[in-house]
Parts: sequence; structure tokens; C-alpha cells
Amino acid sequence: MATLKDVKTKIGAVKKTKQITKAMNMVAASKLRGAQTKMEGFRPYASKFSEVLGSLAEKAGDDASPLLQPRENVKKINIVLCTSDRGLCGGFNASLIARAQKLYKEKREQNIEVSFTCFGKKGRDWCKKNQIPIESEHLGIVGANFGFTIAANVGRMLINGFNEELYDEVYMVYAEFVSMAKQTSMVKQLLPIPPLTPEETEQEEEQNFLAEHICEPSPAGVLGELLPRDVSVQIYSSLLETSTSEHSARMTAMNNATKACDDMIENLTLAYNKARQAAITGELMDIVGGVEALKG
Repeated sequence: MATLKDVKTKIGAVKKTKQITKAMNMVAASKLRGAQTKMEGFRPYASKFSEVLGSLAEKAGDDASPLLQPRENVKKINIVLCTSDRGLCGGFNASLIARAQKLYKEKREQNIEVSFTCFGKKGRDWCKKNQIPIESEHLGIVGANFGFTIAANVGRMLINGFNEELYDEVYMVYAEFVSMAKQTSMVKQLLPIPPLTPEETEQEEEQNFLAEHICEPSPAGVLGELLPRDVSVQIYSSLLETSTSEHSARMTAMNNATKACDDMIENLTLAYNKARQAAITGELMDIVGGVEALKG
């Protein structure tokens, strides 16, 4: 049975751990508010931007821009993997890496060369561990206060690689923020820019009117300017979603850890009281035994 000193030391260690997890929970909650505000403000813009361009591209045809033309033979692809730089956020990174690994295996089974563009140390470390080619890595961005510039730079790099036929398709693996308790790993095709999905087309047809966009000088000219920006917009939106999901996952994980510390403190306190009571009982037995011995 553990001594009183050992149990008391464990209680002190768990209390210190509880202070750390509670502080991390408060920090994550504070960062979450700012990230969620930016994400919710940008999400409608990204959705409508993609919807308008999809409508224009459908009317203009695939020949309007090389970014709309799918390649006949897909030999090389690039996967943009968004993960966090730090751990202590539950299964957040494991879920994203598992989704990227599934996509990687599917493409490799089709004899397609796969390279990665990594946001975050966790995804970068996974690629290095498995000896997967990395086109570029961007650390210290997800989870921080980043701007649109980083998304524009990465988008420009991906577009140049696509135009130079360094890769035929570009996908993005990121975390979509659903609620405080749920973050879903998603795969989005960035290049070639996909047309409207059947659900989006059906939703547009069910509206009372169909949007008619007047383009000057021409739809092809407008698409040539806006399609590259759409790639950057989708990257920035995905980074905001992933950042918000990371803070939410870390806050939930630290909250669960704090509750676990409370349970451990309660159990250790009970064990401490039992050990103290056993020690007191032993001392009383020694005193009683000594008194009886003196009487004898």
C-alpha cells in the first residue's frame, strides 16, 4: 500500500497538471472566439464567390481557362495537407492525417505520383516519416493570426505548378468546423477548378430566378482574372476552418483532461484518507498494546 507521502505527492502533481490544462483550456477558448468570428465572416464570401464563378464557368465552357480543363491522363497530383503545429488537441491531427493517407493510397494504387504541400508540423513530420515528397512546408500559420497573403502566395505557386504540368490535379485536406463538439476532415479539389455539383445546380434551378451575370469585356476575360483568386480564396477559407477546428478540439481535450484530473484528485484523496486512517489505527493499536503490556 502506498505511503502517505507518496499519495500526497501524487495529489500535488495532479493539481499542478490541472492548473496547466485549465489554463490551456482558457487560452484555446480565447483564441477560438477570434478564429470563429473570422471564419464565419469569410465563409459566406467564399461560398458565393465559388458559386458565381461556377455559374460563369458553366456558361463559358471549359475552354475559357486552362484552370477549368481536366487532364486526360493524370500522372501527378499535389495534396495540400492542413494540420496543427502543436498537439494536445485530441484526435484532431490523427483524423486529418488518416484522411490524407487514404487519399494518398488511393492515388498510388492508380500509379499516380503524389507530393504534398504541408501546413503545420504534424503533417510535415508524417510526410518525412513515410518518405513522401514535400513540395513546400508552411509552419506557424494554422492556429495563429494569419492573413490572406499566405493563401495568395500558395495559390499562385499551385497554379504555376499546374500550368507547367508539374502536377495534373491539386487536392486540399482540411478540417471543417461543424460545431464545438464536431470537426470533420474534408477533401476538396482545387485544380482543375470543379464545376457546380448536381446539388448546387438543382438548388439554382429551384430558385425563382436564374442569376444572369453581365460580363465586360467577356466571361473568358473575367474568369481569367477571378479563377486564380478563387484558388486563393478556397485555401484561405480552408485554413480558417482548420484553425477554428484546432482551437475547438484543443479546448475540448483540455476540458476533458481537467475533468479527469478532478476524478484523479478525488480518488487519490480517498486513498490518502484510507492510508491516514490505517496509520492512525495502527498507532492506536500500538498504544493499546503497550498499555496492556504495562498492566500485565
